[in-house]
Formats: sequence, C-alpha cells, structure tokens
Amino acid sequence: MKKAVVLLSGGLDSTTALAIAKSRGFELYALSFDYGQRHRHELSCAGRTGLAVGVKQWIVAKIDILRMLGGSALTSSTPVPKGRTEKDMGADIPVTYVPARNTIFLSYATAWAEVLGAADIFIGVNILDYSGYPDCRPEFIASFQATANLATRAGVTGATKLTIHAPLINWTKAEIIKAGLALGVDYSTTSSCYDPHADGRPCGKCDSCILRRKGFKEAGSSDPLVYTL
Repeated sequence: MKKAVVLLSGGLDSTTALAIAKSRGFELYALSFDYGQRHRHELSCAGRTGLAVGVKQWIVAKIDILRMLGGSALTSSTPVPKGRTEKDMGADIPVTYVPARNTIFLSYATAWAEVLGAADIFIGVNILDYSGYPDCRPEFIASFQATANLATRAGVTGATKLTIHAPLINWTKAEIIKAGLALGVDYSTTSSCYDPHADGRPCGKCDSCILRRKGFKEAGSSDPLVYTL
C-alpha cells in the first residue's frame, strides 16, 4: 500500500481528510502536535479517531516554540473571540491565527514522509466557511509543495516527488460534513472548539464552534457534540 502522512489535529476537517486518505487506499501515518494550545482536548480526540480508523502509526510531536512565542489567542492568555458574526470573522485575520503554524506542521510532515518513503501528505485546510488564515490558502499549499521537493533528498534525486493533498480546501463546511458522513466519519469523537471547558465540552460561541454548528445545519444533519451556550 502507498503510505501517506496525515496531519491530524482531532478536529472536524482533519478527521475528514484522514477518512478521504483511507478511502483512496493509503496506509495511514497520523501526525499530531502538542504545541501548548489551549484546546489540547483535541489531541485525545485525534487518538480516538486514529484508533477507530486504523492508522498504522500515530505520533504526537511536542513543540514548545509556538507557546513561547505567543502571538495567538490559542497559545497565550489573549481571550478567544466569542459571539462574532460571519461578517466579523471575514473582516481580518483573527487573533486565533497561530504564526506560521501550518508551515511548521508541514515541515515535520515532510521530514516524516521522507523517512517513510511516502510521496503523499494530507492536510485538512479550508478557505471557505473559515477565518481567513493565510496558511490555509491554495497558494500556500502549492508553494510549500514546491519548496519541499527542492529541499529534500528524495525530491532532489527524483526518488520521490512529494504531493501535498488538501482535498477540503474549496469545500464549504456543509460539504465537508456530508463527505465525511458518507465515508462513515464519527464526528462525536472530534473537537473543533478553540476554548473548550475542562471536560472538553465545546463553548459554542467561538468562531470555530459557530462555523461548525452552521455547517451541520446546512448539511441537514445533527452535530453529535453537546454545546454550552
């Protein structure tokens, strides 16, 4: 079987990307990150998802630099915005943006893929129904793929040409949910909230919770998570 490294946060999007990679016949190697995020509950969700899907290996990389640098509401004491409208969300890049996060994550994934001899990386980034993060754009994915093929021994020697798959990038949240449900994704094991309660229950008011709830409504399905509103 072809091997694929899948960036798995434990959220709705990355879990759907994992299911898509499995449906395409890949042997799955899941990579998650403990970077001091306030929503670390997502890591336990990633573990349950990986077990249910049957990943070959799951690695949690612990990196401290993003917490040390701060600059985001997800890695500092800066409050997570709550109760914003979609217009507010689209006005600018929000404080929940983590500087260079996907650049760092994809760099780790590239290194692991080269070690595994894998030619494929999956990431669940999405530019619609989202908050305008610059590292979720198609231009970024294409640029990083080109860089990865220039910066690795496998790429330079022609042994492996790395492809970064972003299958959800142009889908609405409703389309993502419909695709996941069709593939048998259990969304009760996912976590999307930026500021969950200590027991993992979603706040229901952050941007991510609002967009997730909207997505399930538009998909004509019920979100299995219980929100605290």
